[in-house]
Amino acid sequence: MKRFLAVAALAFCLAASAQTTAEQFKARYSKLVANVGEAGVGVEYLLDKWAAAYPDDTDMLEARYQYYFAKSRTEEVKRVDAAKYLGQKPVLTLKDSLGADVNYFVVPQFNDSLFRMSQKCIERAMELRPDLIRYRFDKIAALTAYEKDSPDMAATEMLNLIDYDQKARPAWIADGEAVTREEFEGAVQEYCFVFYRIGSASSYESFRVISERMLKVNPRSTLFLNNLGAYWQVAKRNDKTAAKYYKKALKIDPSDATAKANMAVIERNAKKKKK
Repeated sequence: MKRFLAVAALAFCLAASAQTTAEQFKARYSKLVANVGEAGVGVEYLLDKWAAAYPDDTDMLEARYQYYFAKSRTEEVKRVDAAKYLGQKPVLTLKDSLGADVNYFVVPQFNDSLFRMSQKCIERAMELRPDLIRYRFDKIAALTAYEKDSPDMAATEMLNLIDYDQKARPAWIADGEAVTREEFEGAVQEYCFVFYRIGSASSYESFRVISERMLKVNPRSTLFLNNLGAYWQVAKRNDKTAAKYYKKALKIDPSDATAKANMAVIERNAKKKKK
């Protein structure tokens, strides 16, 4: 009897030692995705196995987010009456009967149910690891793509992130290292640029509101002063107000290249109007 118990114990130990680790699941997932894509054949099966073994593994949750987001997204070529759409040039331009341009763009489409599943996965990862800032930006990036030219929810999520950063002062981590204040501002600026590049009335307003909020956090930030200058110069065609922000930026940093270049454009426009 003891011999049989010893054999059973040995079998249990071997089975336990053979169990796939979370790191091994992640490695297998990375290799598979590199070959078939985030929603390719076999990815869901592997994610199910990973989730069964490690339901609170945030790497697994992020992988599930990426799977559902990729699965939810398709693309269509659609006619849009604009020279640019979502910051992109048309993939095809035809002429109508009057000789006017008819532009067609690649437009992302989403399955709402699958998109919601992607959001639940990344939100759970945020709950488990509130210090990992990339999960926050994962959610904002997905919302930005989903909302197309009206990124209201994405902007709200960004404002919530800024408020949380100010109130909780979390020790943000990215790629295993602490995130500096400069890096945090730079990351917010990257999304401001995305909103600006979309070029719609709604996205310009998101660009403005986020830049104004960041200036409350850091009134001496030339990044966000220049943003507001660009908002008034491009979105509102108001060079006078734009110049006020560029001049503030130059007062803080006389060598600021963005402010100097945009002031030069404003001054050239002013000279042309006088002629």
